[in-house]
Amino acid sequence: MTATLRIEDGVVTFIYNDALADVLDLGDVDMRRVSHVEPAGRAWTADMSPVGGPVLGPFPLRQDALDAEVAWLREHRGL
Repeated sequence: MTATLRIEDGVVTFIYNDALADVLDLGDVDMRRVSHVEPAGRAWTADMSPVGGPVLGPFPLRQDALDAEVAWLREHRGL
């Protein structure tokens, strides 16, 4: 997975994945949920409302919803 870290005014912002866990040791941490990937019947959606976005999907697989979530964040949040 390619990771993008945005540094602005001394604040590092990134999409968390376990490969970046050591970044959390750099200082104070404020982790926030930016979406809700949830089942929708036999499909999955990615609700981006915590960051003012739409509900993405439905997708047949959970991984598809996770991938759409990351793609949306990269496009609309520069991550």
